[in-house]
Amino acid sequence: MTNTMFTLAHLSDPHLAPLPAPRWSELIGKRVTGYINWQKKRRFIHDAATLAALIADLNAQTPDHVVVTGDIANIGLAAEFHQGRDWLEHLGSSQDVTFVPGNHDIYVREAAVFATRQWSPYMSDDEGLGGFPFGRRRNNVALIGLSTGVPTAPFLATGWLGAKQLTELAATLNKLGTEDVFRIVLIHHPPVTEAPQHKRLLDAHVLKRVIAAHGAELVLHGHDHLHMINWLEGPKGTRVPAVGVPSASAVPGSDKDSAAYNLYRIDGGRGAWRCELISRGVTSSGEVAQQRRFTLIG
Repeated sequence: MTNTMFTLAHLSDPHLAPLPAPRWSELIGKRVTGYINWQKKRRFIHDAATLAALIADLNAQTPDHVVVTGDIANIGLAAEFHQGRDWLEHLGSSQDVTFVPGNHDIYVREAAVFATRQWSPYMSDDEGLGGFPFGRRRNNVALIGLSTGVPTAPFLATGWLGAKQLTELAATLNKLGTEDVFRIVLIHHPPVTEAPQHKRLLDAHVLKRVIAAHGAELVLHGHDHLHMINWLEGPKGTRVPAVGVPSASAVPGSDKDSAAYNLYRIDGGRGAWRCELISRGVTSSGEVAQQRRFTLIG
């Protein structure tokens, strides 16, 4: 049986600008170093107009659903979560947009409370229940949202899933593997990366074992601010693509790839899936154009 084609858009790491003005009482601990880094470097990379142009182009492609794999916020200020809620609502309803948090969204301990309070409709299951992992079904696609965001010390950007999420992910993938659905794992930190140790997912090796044992059709991530495709081992000699995108607000000419998003056109059925990847991004002239298009699966 052939399912109707489903088009999924994936963007990540918008790092919303401008950064709200912090109160002096908020600039303690890790936020101090983050604020200095924003003022000296990051505010020249993450640009609101660039992000707006990318979103306008994404909307013109009329995807069926949009996923955002983390880092709406920058240093975990309370005002950033209100700003992030407004941005998500502008992007689409919680029925049409799915979000998983990144390390900048859980920058400090209290940030998890802010994120849940403001963004929970976008990171909950179809019954509105929160917690990770969560699952959503859209047509022939099953979205599985994970959180790698944990508070860390200054100068660290590591992620962590933990035994509970990994155990539940294994059970979910195993169950969905018996159904006619295209399983997509959403995560912020990449399972494979060339980034230094202080920016990595610390239990990525366990995640890769779960994928190898139980399978998935696609893993989507952000964090490294680069176009990335790595192939993970799946069951019985299969391979699972893990695909990352650049920051959705990165201006051309920075030390990472300029702003882009991916479209995935998914059709077919269990055992015979097809997935085409179309990447659209900001050019050196500031326009948004197609950068590459190829068959990822099938």
